[in-house]
Amino acid sequence: MQFTWLSRYQPQLLAILRMVTGLMFLHHGTQKFLSFPAGEYAGMGWTFSNPGAFAGVIELVCGLLVAIGLFTRPAAFLASGTMAVAYWLAHAPQDLFPVNNGGDAAILYCFVFLYLAAAGPGAWSVDRTRSIRR
Repeated sequence: MQFTWLSRYQPQLLAILRMVTGLMFLHHGTQKFLSFPAGEYAGMGWTFSNPGAFAGVIELVCGLLVAIGLFTRPAAFLASGTMAVAYWLAHAPQDLFPVNNGGDAAILYCFVFLYLAAAGPGAWSVDRTRSIRR
């Protein structure tokens, strides 16, 4: 069974992928800096002695930018690199396998953001609106 009929919705599905990924990434930053949602890392962003605080800034800023589709490519590229660094510094030293070291989300974020940096924002983005007005 072929799903070629989905290809006509590619720009919209790309936009949905971008928005959901950006919002999920943003939640990591809001948890660190705004303590929402409550959890293990709530409020830890304000202690900049922790390297996770710098990741939290990127999660906040890039998550918001990617979610709304503003400066999508550079924001997604920066987020991708941040997740690669997070994986290799925080997760990989614990265990070889991502399922055991808790790094599977970091890997997925890394490659989804890398894809978004290459593919662009899709439909329904501030970037697209700005390019149409030019």
